[in-house]
Parts: sequence; C-alpha cells; structure tokens
Amino acid sequence: MSNQEKQAVGAFKKVLAVAETIRELKGVPSGHLYAQLMGFFSLEEYNKTIEILKNGDLVKEENFFLTWIGR
Repeated sequence: MSNQEKQAVGAFKKVLAVAETIRELKGVPSGHLYAQLMGFFSLEEYNKTIEILKNGDLVKEENFFLTWIGR
C-alpha cells in the first residue's frame, strides 16, 4: 500500500470514528467532542471531518451542537 493510500485509509478511519461517536451519543456539543479529540486531530482536520458528516446528511449542527441524523 502506498503512502497516499495509507493516508486516505487513516483519514477515512478518523471520519468513521467520529461518526460512530456522535451516533452512539446521539448528540454532543462540538467543542466538547473536539476537546476529547484534540490530541488526534488538528482543529482544521476536525472541522473538515464534521463538514464531511454534515454534507453526507449523517450529522446536523445547530448552535455548535452535533446531532446524529443518519441511519
């Protein structure tokens, strides 16, 4: 597996982990979630991850609160 492929798989796993966390909690303040993940994500990576989940209609964000709306 190439380095680029490894990076893509790693990024996918991060998105999946965040999605599963929000799904299990059903909802969480975004700042609280980032505070728990900041050792693993830069703020930019975290924001991109949340945008991916929102654009995929899995999560909605209202007043910085993330709610699971996916299946």
